[in-house]
Parts: sequence; structure tokens; C-alpha cells
Amino acid sequence: MHITFGTDGWRAIIAEDFTFENLKLVTGAIATYIKNSEDPGEGVVVGYDQRFLSEQFAEAVAEILGGNGLKVYLTSKPTPTPVTAFAIKHWKCKGGIMLTASHNPATYHGIKYIPYFAGPALPETTKKIEEALHKIAQNKEEIKGIKFSELENQGLVEKIDPQEPYLNHLKEIIDISAIKDNPAKIIIDPMHGAGIGYIEKFLEDSGCEVAAIHNYRDPLFGGGMPEPKEDQLGELKTKVLQEKAKLGLALDGDADRFGVIDKNGEYITPNQILSLVLDHLITRRGWEGPVARTVSTTHTLDNICEIYGTFVKETPVGFKYIGQALREGCILGGEESGGLSIKGHIPEKDGILACLLILEILCASKKSISENLQDLKEKYGGFVSRRLDLNVEPEQKEELQEVVKAYEPVKILGKPVVERITVDGTKIKLADGSWVLIRPSGTEPLFRVYAEAPTMDDVEAMQMEVKGEVFGRKGSIK
Repeated sequence: MHITFGTDGWRAIIAEDFTFENLKLVTGAIATYIKNSEDPGEGVVVGYDQRFLSEQFAEAVAEILGGNGLKVYLTSKPTPTPVTAFAIKHWKCKGGIMLTASHNPATYHGIKYIPYFAGPALPETTKKIEEALHKIAQNKEEIKGIKFSELENQGLVEKIDPQEPYLNHLKEIIDISAIKDNPAKIIIDPMHGAGIGYIEKFLEDSGCEVAAIHNYRDPLFGGGMPEPKEDQLGELKTKVLQEKAKLGLALDGDADRFGVIDKNGEYITPNQILSLVLDHLITRRGWEGPVARTVSTTHTLDNICEIYGTFVKETPVGFKYIGQALREGCILGGEESGGLSIKGHIPEKDGILACLLILEILCASKKSISENLQDLKEKYGGFVSRRLDLNVEPEQKEELQEVVKAYEPVKILGKPVVERITVDGTKIKLADGSWVLIRPSGTEPLFRVYAEAPTMDDVEAMQMEVKGEVFGRKGSIK
């Protein structure tokens, strides 16, 4: 099979393609990259999530790394991706490997490489890993490995638990005093994932009343997907309403993404949360500096930045670009799919951090998240956003990509086009601040049509107009 090692690593179905044999090939390629790189640090952190065979896969990875003479710092229990990333910096390692398929269905597993700076690998790094992988496969090179028991005997593996140092770090960047001054009742849903217990432990002495659901290991994720989107958070909504809680907070399978339910049972989108966090950082914390967002993320961030005399860096889709912008001085970085991090933290998306920032906003403002959103709308104007997925026939995708590249309307919904952006896909900005973005999925035969406008009617009308003009009858709505 052809293994592609992208930014989020390699993901595949367990026992079909994600096998111990293929995992060892990928690990061998990562080991080759690490040994040839001039990245600072010593050793490699290995973390793993709650999925089927995760511990065994992690030990297999450790055996290959150890066989290549690399010291392994293996987490002693399932660990969130952002915590594994944090451990790389804490233990001053050259990099880390995370065994996770994040928010994908239970049948999937995956492996990703995290460099020394504790953020997503950039394309030049993943390209080198892929080149090493193809060379190993082509030459049928033997993958060096040492049995795990022998690794322990030789001192080449050390079990670590990064939870406490990670939470101590969060206490330096979360205003715990604001939470203690106005503690809230909250419900947490880690979705059977690696984030179980993290938020609860952080809030032990905060005065908050904390309850959790789905806080035990289930490799089948209760029959659903460990993705904190509205359609997967029905039980959290119900629990928040039943318990009259102020907030419901959810994490995905590896705790790098977040989901939020307000006290009234309303799902709050990542775009809304990013806007609230930016306003909070500027107005309550007094932070100053640029902000990074992907091309598909809300322009409310732009409105806020304009008022406070700063600017937005617009990046292609992918947190690797956001992470790079955070390393270059941005105070906040985020994406509409639920990735967020801030200055002073690791340049990796972190759902635990995001959830605690949301709680900080709730407690500091002494208002519900919905009330905060109303204030936000009055201060900066209101946009609503939606993503539409259009399935196409696989053989049509290449042809339609050319159509998307050539799409250059003068008006949409009768409103003049003021800018056309091709950072990632084709993005059209209108005179009233509305915009629409069309970009192909990197892995599936589908196109995503993002839109933002003052009303949902406008959003839907823009998407339907673009669908008709670009795809005609070729795209079916997912």
C-alpha cells in the first residue's frame, strides 16, 4: 500500500492498513528523520490515546525508536495530543510521536510526528519523513527494533506522566483567581477520549461543581464519533439542562479540539468562541498583538483587530500554519474546526486550554456565554457562518478543481465582489463583509463551501448560488 505521511500524520483502518508492520515502517522513517535532523534536544516522547491497541502500538513504536539508538519517554497512560506536545518541551526532546486518530471513527488509528517546538510538523518536515518512508519500502530495508523488555533493561525507555507539569503550566496562563471568585457548575464530556480527568483535576480547588459524562475508556466511543460537534453532543446538552449547569465543555478523542454547550442547551460554534476569547484577551487581560486565523475562519476576528489597531494573519487551512504564526508572535491562533491556542502556550491546538479559557470568560464576566455573545455582537457586529460539504464523483474532482480556480464572479446575491483570495481554494469577499470560500478536501472526493454573512438566510443563499454556478448538478450535498 502507499502510505502518505501528511501534517496530521498517517491514519488508516485498524487491521486493514494500520497494522504493526506498517506502523514499524512509518516509525522507522521518523527515526531516520530524527537521527539526520539538527533539531535541538535529546530523545523522543511517545504518547497514545484511548483507542483499541493504543498501548501495544505505542510499545511497538518505542521498540523501533530504541532500536535506532533513541531514548524513549513513553507516557504511562493515555495522554492528550497537546499534553504529549507539551512533554516534548518539558523533557527537552528532539520531538514526539503521538498514536491517535483524533476525532475519526473508532475503526481508525493513526500516528503523527510532533517536532521539538511542540507544534504540528511543517510541510518540509513531513516531506522528509515521507521520502525516508518510501526509500525504506522501496529498498525493503530491515527496520531495526529491540524488544520492549530489553529496552527497559538497557535504560532506553522511561515511563513519564506529563499530566501534573502540564496542569501546572496551565495554571500560569489561565486566570484561576477569576474562576475561584465566581465558581460555576459545569458538565464535562471527554467523549471517552484521552482528555478524561484533565479539566476535573485542574479545577479541584477552584470551588467549581464539576460532573462528567463519558469519562471512562470505550474504544468504540459509545457507538458515535469522538468529535465535539453539535450532532454528537446531545447527551451533554441534556445533562447541562437537567443539572441546571452554567456550562457544558467537551473534548474530542485526543483532546486537541473543543465543544461548548451554554446553560440554555445552545451549542456555541468554534468561530463564536474564538471571537469571545480574542475580545477577552484584549479587553480584560490587556493583550496586544496580531491574530492568526485560517482562510475558512470568522472575520469577526478581523473586526475586533481593526478596532484595537492590530491585524489578522490569514493562513491556509491546517493548524501547522497557525502554529507557525503563534511562534512568530501572534497572541491567538484558531480555526473554525475547533483548534485554538494562545501566546505563552505550545503552538499546538489544545481543547483543554480552550475549555478553561471559556470557563474563565464565564466566571470573569459573570454572564452566560450567550449573554457574552450578545455583547460581542453589539460591539463588533454580527456574522453567522456555515460549512456545506458537496460530494462529487472521484473522477470529476480534478476537473472541478480547475473550475474553482477559475471562478471569478463580479457579484454574488447582487452584491459587488471587492476581493478574491487564493491562499487556499477560492475565497470571494463582498462589499458588505460577507464572504464565501470553496476548497477541495485533501483526502475525499468532496468540496467544502464555507460562507459567512449577517444572516443565515444570506449564508444559505450564497452557498446555493455558488453551488449552482461552480458545480451545477455535479455536487450533491452531504
